[in-house]
Amino acid sequence: MKETSDKDTDKIKEKRLEKLSEFRQSGINPYSNRFKPKHFIQQILDDYEKYSSEELEEESPVFSIAGRLMALRSFGKSVFSHIQDASGKLQLYFRKDILDKDSFWIVKKLDIGDIIGLEGPGFRTKTGEFTILVKHVCLLTKCLRPLPEKYHGLKNVETRYRQRYVDLVVNKEVQTIFLTRSKIIQCVRNFFTERGFLEVETPMMQTIPGGATAKPFKTYHNALGMELFLRIAPELYLKRLLVGGFEKVFEINRNFRNEGISIQHNPEFTMLEFYQAYATYIDLMELTETLFQNVAEETTGKTEIGYQGNVISLSSPWKRFTLSEALVAIGEQDPDITKNENLAREVAKELGLSVDKYEGHGKLLTKIFDLTVEPKLIEPTFITQYPIEVSPLSRRNEQDPSVTDRFELFIAGREMANAFSELNDPIDQKERFLKQVEARQAGDEEAHLMDEDFIRALEYGMPPAAGEGIGIDRMVMLLTDSPSIREVILFPLLRPEKKG
Repeated sequence: MKETSDKDTDKIKEKRLEKLSEFRQSGINPYSNRFKPKHFIQQILDDYEKYSSEELEEESPVFSIAGRLMALRSFGKSVFSHIQDASGKLQLYFRKDILDKDSFWIVKKLDIGDIIGLEGPGFRTKTGEFTILVKHVCLLTKCLRPLPEKYHGLKNVETRYRQRYVDLVVNKEVQTIFLTRSKIIQCVRNFFTERGFLEVETPMMQTIPGGATAKPFKTYHNALGMELFLRIAPELYLKRLLVGGFEKVFEINRNFRNEGISIQHNPEFTMLEFYQAYATYIDLMELTETLFQNVAEETTGKTEIGYQGNVISLSSPWKRFTLSEALVAIGEQDPDITKNENLAREVAKELGLSVDKYEGHGKLLTKIFDLTVEPKLIEPTFITQYPIEVSPLSRRNEQDPSVTDRFELFIAGREMANAFSELNDPIDQKERFLKQVEARQAGDEEAHLMDEDFIRALEYGMPPAAGEGIGIDRMVMLLTDSPSIREVILFPLLRPEKKG
């Protein structure tokens, strides 16, 4: 079903503007705010849809509802319509001999998309459909643009994202995604507050962007005369709170990264980050399994989900591999690449990966992993022991100091979470920051800047701890079977709309 062309839209809008003028001339405010609905459609259906015709005649009260007209069928002296509110949709029946003259005149001037208020009892039509017999109606909002034909929804993907307000009106499944998103976030929040975590808010604008390897957005504060950055992560501020004595904290909020746009990436996205004193990354693996299982059960009713043709079980235990093990067992790489940097460099080039001079052995291994292993990790899988080079904030592994006590979680072939036992040694942290500064000077725009205040905070003493970040958008994608991150963000970033 094609969408209405711009030319047709202009003609329809012109006719509707004429009706708008007629309403005003008749003393009717086409944008009234005096009607107060007393019922939701789904509430009415839950309570009365099973009633027989006789029961409705005896017991049906007068309902008071408001919503948007989604269909209109006129039969001269009577009109059938469907109205939709936030909870559902039901049928309306208007009759000339029941409505007063002015009210029926309003009905005959209505268009699909108009928002109305109405009152009337319920009854059953000859086909048995539960319907409201309208006895009073008022226009609340005149719709000047046509909804997509026969309310089958917008088909052009970019138009859907750009005009999400229309997408939500005509595509019920889109509404369901965002209702589920809200429920998921509430479940996550409840999960942590019930376990004694304190929800906090940390700065969105930072003088030094840190907590992740990413290119930040820059802005400028005129009054202070200083450059600021939209945060790429809240990590370093949340760890300052551990220093301050808050031992279990979490934040659900926005991060901003000046990176490309894809089905997995949007420059503005929602992250959960949480930190727990006296915990290790092993503890967080167990907590993460429980979190995903609880959220899945509460939002989908089960821990086995379907995602893009794959059946994925979230039940414990989840698979665990070290990065080196995964490269060999899943990526089918020569074990020697985990020990020989030159060989790893050769393999990376053979795979067509871009290799910069400043990238060391650890960076090369993670690039090879991203290409040869990550897409194959469909079932929930923890990958542990990431190299020091790519883990500047993680605690060294005591048995092998070349790697860290860190994991990333992968489900459906994409990263879902990143966690580690936190580095709380200020001397080690400063040395790693200095190496990041060297990498940045060599051309790595995503390398960390030196954060002297964070080092100072660590010098006051941060308790041993573990922390984790989980992409909320990707969690929503997984639990709503959505193929693109844009499907789960209400207003994803798009290029400016072309005119003409």
